[in-house]
Amino acid sequence: MIDLYYWPTPNGHKITIFLEEAGLAYRVKPIDIHKDAQFDPAFLKIAPNNKIPAIVDHAPADNGGPVTLFESGAILLYLADKTKRFIPQDLRGRNACIQWLFWQMAGLGPMLGQNHHFRHYAPEKVPYGIERYTKETTRLYGVLDRQLQERDYIVGDYTIADMACYPWIAPERQGQNIGDFPNLARWKERIAAREAVARAYRAAETMP
Repeated sequence: MIDLYYWPTPNGHKITIFLEEAGLAYRVKPIDIHKDAQFDPAFLKIAPNNKIPAIVDHAPADNGGPVTLFESGAILLYLADKTKRFIPQDLRGRNACIQWLFWQMAGLGPMLGQNHHFRHYAPEKVPYGIERYTKETTRLYGVLDRQLQERDYIVGDYTIADMACYPWIAPERQGQNIGDFPNLARWKERIAAREAVARAYRAAETMP
């Protein structure tokens, strides 16, 4: 059993997508970030950076004590290695997948997060911030669109790289027209049609 400390954000969706795809048993421990639950001392023992998601795996592969992890990219990589699923097992394929996972963690997520902040949450409109992060989002969309030009998924087969990127692309509130990125648009529709992805997003709808 895996305890998932979760709130329905893009980073949270990454993990529920994997868990649903892999059919792993898990229970959700809601961390209401709107009520500052991420600063609760008990949660900070699990996730010292006070961010969701985090997991506690009570049945790790080495049969030892529970494994605790924070950072969504690290969690995806851990779960992929645990199950031997959704990550290539050959040297080149594995590292291609990890490369795009790190790209999401270092670029796509942070830049789109800033985009969301300045567009939707900043207490006052800052035109420079909106313009800067909208342009960077557009650039990153273009990077991913080119990567998907001759592929159904980011590294060929469906992997944790797709699971990491999709929740950031799914909400169309970044100031782009998805139709300008036809390969990305097809990829987005392909992932949205997966039953496990639909289940993961339905789980989010049950949050209080």
